[in-house]
Amino acid sequence: MKKQHKDEEYKSFLGLTPLIVFLVIFMSTGAITKSFTNMPILVGFMFVLAYSLCLNRKGEKLSLDEKIEIFSRGGGESTIILMVVIFILAGAFYSVANAMGSVESTVNLGLSILPTKAILPGVFIIGCIISFAMGTSMGTITALTPIAVGMSQQTGIALPLIVGTVVGGAMFGDNLSFVSDTTIAATRTQGVELKDKFKMNGLIVLPAVIVTLIILACIPIGNASIKVGAYSLLKVLPYVSIIICALIGFNVMVVLAVGILTGSVLGLALGSFNVVQLFGFIQRGFGWMQDLSLIAIVIGGIIELMKYYGGIGFLLDKVTSRVKSKKGAEAGIAALASLIDLATANNTISIVTAGPLAKDISEEYDIDPRRTASILDIFSSAFQGLVPYGGQLLVAAGLAKISPVQLMPYSIYSILMIVFGALSIILGIPRFKRQSN
Repeated sequence: MKKQHKDEEYKSFLGLTPLIVFLVIFMSTGAITKSFTNMPILVGFMFVLAYSLCLNRKGEKLSLDEKIEIFSRGGGESTIILMVVIFILAGAFYSVANAMGSVESTVNLGLSILPTKAILPGVFIIGCIISFAMGTSMGTITALTPIAVGMSQQTGIALPLIVGTVVGGAMFGDNLSFVSDTTIAATRTQGVELKDKFKMNGLIVLPAVIVTLIILACIPIGNASIKVGAYSLLKVLPYVSIIICALIGFNVMVVLAVGILTGSVLGLALGSFNVVQLFGFIQRGFGWMQDLSLIAIVIGGIIELMKYYGGIGFLLDKVTSRVKSKKGAEAGIAALASLIDLATANNTISIVTAGPLAKDISEEYDIDPRRTASILDIFSSAFQGLVPYGGQLLVAAGLAKISPVQLMPYSIYSILMIVFGALSIILGIPRFKRQSN
């Protein structure tokens, strides 16, 4: 037990250097090749893993086997394994839906309903609604990305733009939904009610939603002639099923399983494939997500090594030591959540890690705990929608078959969350009356 406590308290800049090494490799490759999409994410992190295994704490030296054990513990952490299962189920669903014509029918139905100029705002709004109901950005991205890809092919809208719009809508619910794990983590660590955090959080990000819709409505999508093809309402049912399950509040794995089952039964009934072909399509979907699964596992292991080497402790210490005023305290909480999310690529872990320290800071500087919970959730969710090695951009890019780096500039809502979150801190708004304890 003493050793575990010592591990948690250990702080060292050395523990942050694996992340710095990745950024150097990534930026250098992009600068040399003049394209930031040329560096494969998995290859980059394998270099980082090799570097991480060469490190040691000051005055302490572990064997390679012991370091690999730490790496394996992080890569096999329950959240990582759950993410991997979601990845492969998402691939299977997309593959089956595509094979039975569900994607094409859903795209054509959407194009027949949405005017051309309203496609981008429409996709964003739908993403916001589904993610708010489902409470998870991953499930929303899984459901909408294939449809967005089809719309891009039909309309000529740039693929990174429309898929980035999906990611933005997904992060809306990830941040605000009552059933989102980030919302639950933020409210529990600060001891506030869900509805109170929602009111504070909602007022901060509402301008970001409005400005996002205006920007999307103003983006020219060319003079592409949209030819709306035929669609079958029956073939749309796999997507309808996962949306209904999401609205009911089922676990994302159950949602995807229902979607796969619905697509499989309908595909067999309509003669789109036989049982043997169905198994092949499911396996094909698994294969599409193998790279993403490996990336998630490797990142999880590297993060565990970074924790052991003191990187996360170093971050916490440096940010909190610079807090001098109430406004600075709020900025410190935002920086804490953001930096830990960048280091761990997991906004829930970011909130859980930063939450107790943020509570201490808010009490010392008399910050409304509803505001603290909102700041934690807004900034961690915003950066989660922008990091190219985070699960959200990885799964969206995997389904769209593009680099996650291409999505970063088009996650417009995530960027605006940071902008309006920062303005909220600078201007000290919204102002609510403090609740009596």
